[in-house]
Amino acid sequence: MPDVYQIVTDRIMTALEMEEEVPWQRPWCCFNGGAYNRVSGKHYSLINQMLLSHSGEYATFKQWTELGGKVRKGEKGEMVVFFKWPDQKEDSQTEDNKEETQEDRSRRPVLRYYKVFHISQIESVAPRERQIPVYSSDPITIGEKVFWNYVSRERIRVDLEPSNEAYYSPSKDLIHLPELSQYKYPSEFCSTAFHECVHSTGSTTRLNRVGLKKASFGSETYSKEELIAEIGAAALLNTLGIETDHSIQNNTAYIRGWLKALHDDRRLIIQAAGQAEKAVNYILNR
Repeated sequence: MPDVYQIVTDRIMTALEMEEEVPWQRPWCCFNGGAYNRVSGKHYSLINQMLLSHSGEYATFKQWTELGGKVRKGEKGEMVVFFKWPDQKEDSQTEDNKEETQEDRSRRPVLRYYKVFHISQIESVAPRERQIPVYSSDPITIGEKVFWNYVSRERIRVDLEPSNEAYYSPSKDLIHLPELSQYKYPSEFCSTAFHECVHSTGSTTRLNRVGLKKASFGSETYSKEELIAEIGAAALLNTLGIETDHSIQNNTAYIRGWLKALHDDRRLIIQAAGQAEKAVNYILNR
């Protein structure tokens, strides 16, 4: 049985090693304009948005066939992952759970995958016209509104002052940000603010993320929490249609840090993306 965690991790690491693409910063890696299933109309999860190569319509081979379509010769499907609760008879034994009983394994969901094909790979089916939200005002203004609505709703204290520091303090439930005039591009304020907002969702009064309380600089837990905040902030920017050219600047040190963290824990990217998606939905109050 293939190790799906390792397959996903290898895919993300390959993209990072190219240093031309950070998967969670693709302009289509969002909930509104990203990849979705042609039949159900539902968007794929955040981790699947990161894995799929295109935005727009996807479906399984069977679904396209039932729609009257045909996969072009030579086209290859892409992987979509999901969690499945194993049957009592299913043998989900791996190197990580050899000592577990069948009862223990049946209580833990197992990561599985299936293949999907993009509309561009299909013959005899016309693309569906789909309305992508168009904002009537400046996306940056909308981003600032989302930020202030969130901190007001959650009663999070915000300090804006001349500074070189941006952070979230769990003990004070406080987001500290450099004042607006320090940002060269407006999107940089939204990027920084959303990063700290994602951290704040981990509070015990919100999503109660263990990593936020126990993270010490340089630790594995710290790397995971930072990855959650990075992915969540990028997803928020893309969801709101805010340009990211000048928002998140990933230097070589960041890339190397993520590569090491992913190398050390093959489950990290799946867990981080799942937590980031929960954080984004919490911030957007949906």
